[in-house]
Amino acid sequence: MRDAVIDVASEASRKLSIFSHDLDPGIYDDPDFLEIVKHLVLSQAYSRIRVLIADPQRAIKNGNAFVHLGRRLNTYIEFRHVREDLRTHAESFCIADETALVYRLQHERWEGIADTYEPAVAKLYGRMFDEIWQASEVEIEFRQLGI
Repeated sequence: MRDAVIDVASEASRKLSIFSHDLDPGIYDDPDFLEIVKHLVLSQAYSRIRVLIADPQRAIKNGNAFVHLGRRLNTYIEFRHVREDLRTHAESFCIADETALVYRLQHERWEGIADTYEPAVAKLYGRMFDEIWQASEVEIEFRQLGI
């Protein structure tokens, strides 16, 4: 799953949308993934990375390299906490530029689909992501810098 997320993220040229329950340790804090994210935001002036997290407490409590990177590059990377009534979604996914995606039906399982060119499916989940994004709130804990 980590390799699939890295492959899909590397396809992004302007936008990456991630829906995760706890930022999947081992995937979104992987050095290869973080390098792709850094390259995306530093090479494209209009790039945007949006992250929806259903249960952010684990990522905040245990620390996460992606969260740390997001704090440093907060102009490009934004985290939001999924509104409580919308946390019924069991899936987890990552969408790059509305064309590539990694999708798991059950976030606690590692089985899923990955494709670097599947615009119809990516747009379908992209619309769902946008609806949840609009209804969710900025996660303050991800914005605070630790000392």
